[in-house]
Amino acid sequence: MDAPRPLETRIAPLAGQIAVVGSGIAGLMTALELAPRPVVLVTKAALGRESSSLWAQGGIAASVGPEDDPEQHVADTLRAGAGLCDPEAARGILSQARVAIETLEHYGVRFDRDETGAYALGLEAAHGRHRILHAGGDGSGAAITEALVAAVLNTPSITCLTEIEARRVCVVDGAVTGLWIQNGHEAAILPTAHVVLATGGLGGLYDATTNPRGNVGQGVMMAARAGAVLTDLEFVQFHPTALDVPRAPLALVSEAVRGAGAWLINGAGVRFMADVPGAELAPRDVVARAIQAQISQGERVYLDATRTIGAGFAAKFPIIHRFCLEAGIDPACDPIPVRPAAHYYMGGIATDLSGRSSVPGLWAVGECGCTGLHGANRLASNSLLEAVVMGRSAARDIAANGQLMMQTVPQTAPPILPPQEANEVRAIVSKSLGMIRDGAGIEAALCALRPLAMGDGPEADAAIAALGVACFAALRKESRGGHARSDFPGTDAQPIRRRMTLDEIFTLSGGHLAPATKQPEIVT
Repeated sequence: MDAPRPLETRIAPLAGQIAVVGSGIAGLMTALELAPRPVVLVTKAALGRESSSLWAQGGIAASVGPEDDPEQHVADTLRAGAGLCDPEAARGILSQARVAIETLEHYGVRFDRDETGAYALGLEAAHGRHRILHAGGDGSGAAITEALVAAVLNTPSITCLTEIEARRVCVVDGAVTGLWIQNGHEAAILPTAHVVLATGGLGGLYDATTNPRGNVGQGVMMAARAGAVLTDLEFVQFHPTALDVPRAPLALVSEAVRGAGAWLINGAGVRFMADVPGAELAPRDVVARAIQAQISQGERVYLDATRTIGAGFAAKFPIIHRFCLEAGIDPACDPIPVRPAAHYYMGGIATDLSGRSSVPGLWAVGECGCTGLHGANRLASNSLLEAVVMGRSAARDIAANGQLMMQTVPQTAPPILPPQEANEVRAIVSKSLGMIRDGAGIEAALCALRPLAMGDGPEADAAIAALGVACFAALRKESRGGHARSDFPGTDAQPIRRRMTLDEIFTLSGGHLAPATKQPEIVT
């Protein structure tokens, strides 16, 4: 058997090609839509694995029903976003829903249909219409990801570098010149003028999460180190109903179960959401905090599907049914124990509707990018739609961006960075930056995270992402969407979005958020 080729030798023929980092739905779509232009797809695991896309149960929101239209979808999105959605971004992305679905079907995705042949549309929280498309029931993320992976493997213009980690975006004179990659025992720089980050979110910074544990904000960190502007970093969405059993990460109990009529009850059998507008299908932040309030009072919370779904549960939700059976629960006749868990990141790398960041040559798509679509609280199942639309948009922008190949920039071999760790950061974040925050906890997080983020230890990268959350959370002295503060429970009349670079985060956190000479950019 031939010895493995050194990493530098292996990537030498790929110099100047477009680099896409991440193989969830956003990264796969970007690479596919760039064909036949040469693309290098870099992923730290096997293709399509270790991504939140793979685990998505709820489906993809699209206004394709006969009684629906993009403007109704936009209105629902703006309501859920608690005043911080960018209406232009919402209209720009949601209006492309139909073509996004057609594109997925072109790449082999088969959406569930009813007996008439029409799309079988589900209902989820805060949606005014049935507009959730599924593929394979509650295995939508896996079905979409697997179809796109198959398409990528059949696309000659895409070279896949699997089990290789991207660690830094190289920048010279403010523009991208390369991507620093390593595989544990080797490091090299891929010369490129075009990097697309599609690395997912940061749910892995929390003990209780539905995301892969390795999702600790790598894209936000790399963009921050490259000088990119970041926005809305305080907004972490907690899914109300993760399966409350000993398991890491926690299994998700899709919102579609509540959409099918399941009730939330406490240990005494009381349906505590009954009098809340929207009941079990109120916006996610409302439902999550209501569940957390019950847990704080010593109650255990259950999702009771026995009345409305009953014996049909296994057929309708096969993956959730399997998770429940593994824990000794039969959802046809037993209420399902649930709890909130970190699930989706609304903040991230500030981008326009082409996925462009503030750094020339750097794009961000999917969960690591922030277009303004989600505001302070993501509307259910908008994320997969955004991943598809923004992957396509970034690909079109790069293709129209003139000369794609670049002159190779001489690069010295980089050192091997230590493997990323997050245990210390995870403990800080879970304790102080969870679903309910307060000034003392945020201050403690700032003090603990800043030295880690400014150091060069194995926790530095995760600490940078976490420090951004803490810094933005300290500045937001109100409760809005995914950011709730017990010391500021009210919501300000004027909604404000903030943008900062890493240098500004370090400056502000160093003063522990005392007034600084340079205030962060504010977008109202």
